[in-house]
Amino acid sequence: MLAGPYSSLDRDRPLVRLPFTSFAVATVLLPLTGLIACLFISLLYHYDDSTYTHCQVSNYLPSISSAISRVPERYIWRCGIGLHSAPRYLVSVAYFNFYRGRFTHTLLELVVSGLALIASLAENTGLLLLTYVASTETYSVHKNGFIVFVASSIVHMALTCRLWYVIRRNYVNPEEVTSYRWKFRLFLFNVGCCLAAAYFFRRHNKFCEAGVYTLFAFFEYLVVFSNMAFHMTAFWDFGTKEVIVATPPEGKRY
Repeated sequence: MLAGPYSSLDRDRPLVRLPFTSFAVATVLLPLTGLIACLFISLLYHYDDSTYTHCQVSNYLPSISSAISRVPERYIWRCGIGLHSAPRYLVSVAYFNFYRGRFTHTLLELVVSGLALIASLAENTGLLLLTYVASTETYSVHKNGFIVFVASSIVHMALTCRLWYVIRRNYVNPEEVTSYRWKFRLFLFNVGCCLAAAYFFRRHNKFCEAGVYTLFAFFEYLVVFSNMAFHMTAFWDFGTKEVIVATPPEGKRY
């Protein structure tokens, strides 16, 4: 009998092997570069339309919803988020498995881990919803997607900080201490920016003052950027891990 072109050893080698740090950076760069590109194009080519408000007062920055609702910005943003969403779901499950390993005998932390998983999945789903339903298409759906994204992201960050507070208290790994500190700082910064954005949005709708919507847009950017930075702390959490795609070993194929 002739031997096949590949040996069993070759076949069972990993098909893809990627350091988790590279995986995390690439995942975050997709929405980051997409958003920056959308803002730049909106300001350069669609300035009047993207900065228009119902009050018709002076405004100098587009909101994120406005920046991603026109062509080609809409497609740039959708492409980046579409490619980014699958790895995000994978990372959510990876974190849940990580927490289960750390808190095997602690019921409270296991429950918090499950809630953090649900919040993370909801956050990513809300992001997909507000991405693929533009504010110029169906505003109510876009708005609800944005609310789900912001609310679930805050809940997810709060639960994650709680879990990492316990991890930091019981372990002395310097990467884990650094990760907790940055998570907590970014969580507080994100909440502060959310409150500031909500304040300026409400003030704009109530008083229609010139430049107030610009302040709302600025703090909205900071909310999203700090959210991305929070997720980038996975760089420390899984720094020595790898993402591997491989065929299952003999005897475990279904």
